[in-house]
Amino acid sequence: MKQSHSFGAVMFFVVMMLVGAYFIHAAIYGPSGVLQRMQIMAETRELVAERDRLQAEVDRLRNLTRRLSDHYLDLDLLDERARAMLGVLRPDEVVIR
Repeated sequence: MKQSHSFGAVMFFVVMMLVGAYFIHAAIYGPSGVLQRMQIMAETRELVAERDRLQAEVDRLRNLTRRLSDHYLDLDLLDERARAMLGVLRPDEVVIR
């Protein structure tokens, strides 16, 4: 015995398949989809790494600033920076080129 499907049942099935395909496509490629989330996560990792690098640079500069401040003066650092900026050597130093 052969079962016959009505046109309405076939159309309902086709429409439901198209709606399902649309939702699957939106879940993968849409603005809140899986691919967008992966891209955002990768960008987040890059930005966190850059933030950490910049924070380390700020900490280094803050340390140098503190060491050259009036409250805490690192004479070795002051001597090193002054000689580097002025191009001056101590009498007991030898220049190797």
